[in-house]
Amino acid sequence: MTPPPNPPLQAPETPRDLVGIGIGPFNLSLAALAHPLTTLDAVFYDQRPGFTWHPGLLIDGARVQVPFLADLVTLADPASPWTFLNYLKSRDRLFPFYFAERLHIHRAEYDAYCRWVADRLPALHFGHQVDAVRWNPERDVFEVDFTQLDADGEAEALGRTYTRNIVLGIGTRPHVPEPLRPLAETPGVPVLHAADYLFHREALLAAGHVTVVGSGQSGAEIFLDLLRHRPAGREGLHWIGRTPAFAPMEYSKLGLEHFTPDYTRYFHALPESVRDRLLPTQWQLNKGIDATTLAAIHDELYRRTLHGGWPDAVLTPGVRVRTAGRLATTQVELHLEHLQQGTRTRLTTDAVVLATGYRERPLTPLLAGLDPYVRRDSRERPRVDEHFRLVLDPSVTATGCHAYVQNAELHTHGVGTPDLGLAAWRSATILNSVTGTDPYPLPARTAFTTFGLEQGRPQIPPTRRFRALTPLADGNGI
Repeated sequence: MTPPPNPPLQAPETPRDLVGIGIGPFNLSLAALAHPLTTLDAVFYDQRPGFTWHPGLLIDGARVQVPFLADLVTLADPASPWTFLNYLKSRDRLFPFYFAERLHIHRAEYDAYCRWVADRLPALHFGHQVDAVRWNPERDVFEVDFTQLDADGEAEALGRTYTRNIVLGIGTRPHVPEPLRPLAETPGVPVLHAADYLFHREALLAAGHVTVVGSGQSGAEIFLDLLRHRPAGREGLHWIGRTPAFAPMEYSKLGLEHFTPDYTRYFHALPESVRDRLLPTQWQLNKGIDATTLAAIHDELYRRTLHGGWPDAVLTPGVRVRTAGRLATTQVELHLEHLQQGTRTRLTTDAVVLATGYRERPLTPLLAGLDPYVRRDSRERPRVDEHFRLVLDPSVTATGCHAYVQNAELHTHGVGTPDLGLAAWRSATILNSVTGTDPYPLPARTAFTTFGLEQGRPQIPPTRRFRALTPLADGNGI
C-alpha cells in the first residue's frame, strides 16, 4: 500500500477537530478509523521516536490473548484497509496464515502489524512530547503545548496547537510494589520489571537462581521461558504470586461476554460503590493465565522428571513480598509471607523479575491546566461518561468541546478497559461522538447474556424481541 500524501500544513491558530495524545494500540486504532473521515482534522502526538508495543515481552512463541479479529479496526469496520488480514495480504502471507489455522497470533506479529499501520498514517507525529493541556475560555478551545524532539530525544522546537477535542491515550506504566521499589531503582541491583525482560534475558539465564514475582500471564511466560532454557536438575527457579492459585484465565464463551459493549454499558450504569467492590473479584477475567501456557509449564516440569528426581523449581502461590534487601554485593533477600498460613520465611536469590503488571499513568500532571474543570468521584478519580468523555464543567462542554480517554476508565467502564478486543468499538464510539454523526454504526446488542433486570438502553434489536422477566410480586428471592 502506498502511503497517502501528507496533508497541507494547517495555520497554527486554526483549531483542529481532534488531537490524540499518546500513540499506543488504542489511539492507533482511533487514528486508523479517523483516516478515511476526510472532513475530520485530526493529529496524534507521541514522544517516542516510533511505535513499539511491549518490546521487552515479545517472547518467542508468546501469543496475544484475543483473536486476530480484535485488531485495530475490524470489529468496527471489517472493510478498512488497516485490518490485520490486509496487513497479511500486503506481506503475501495470507495463504500461510490460512493454513496455520491460528486464531491467536504471536505478540511479535501483532507488534509488526501495528508498526505497519503506524508507518502509513500521516496524522501520526512521533518525537513530539506533549507538555500541557489547557482550556482557553476566550477562544472556547483546548490549547496543547508540545516539544518537538530530535533523534536523540533532546528538545528541538516548541509548538502549540488548538483543538476542539482531545483524546488521552497515554497508556500504562510498569508497576513495582513498594517493598521492591528501592532495589529496582538502584543501578546494578538485579531487580527488574517484566517489561524489560528480553533486554536482560541472557544475564538472567546465566544467573544461579532467579525468582519470578507475579502470578499472571507475563509471570507464567517468563517462568516458562527461563525453565525451557536452563539445564535440567539445575533450574534454580522460584515462582511466587499473591493470588491463591496459578489460576487459568476465564475463557468460557459466556465468560468472555464480560468483554462486550453490553457489559461495559451495564458496568458503567452501576453505582460507584458497587463498581469498586466488583472489580477486585473479577481478577480471573483479565489477570489469570492462559490454560495453554499453564499446560506448557506442567509439560516441561513433567518432562524433567522422566529420568527420576524433581526439577529445581519451586512454584508457590498465595505469597506476598513483605520487605526486600540487598545481600552482599550481588544477591537479593526477599522476606516472604504466606497469606493463608500466616507463616514467614526468607528467600535468597541472584535476580528478581517483577511480573507485577501495569497501572494507569496518572492524568493529573498532563491535565493540571484543566483541573478546575474536571469533575471527580468520591475517591478523586476523574468521572467518565458512557461516551468515554471526561465529565467537565458545563462551561466547557456547552461549547461542544470534550476530552476523551482511552484505557484510563477502568473504574467507570470495567474489566474490558485494557482489552484489545474493545479497541475498535471504543474508537468508533469516540469518533461518532466527535463528529456528531454516525460514520461507524455500532451494534445494538453484542452478548447473549443480559447483565441486569433493568436495562439502561435497549439491548435487543426491535425486529426480534423475547418475553421479558416478570418481577416477583412479593419482592422476595428464590
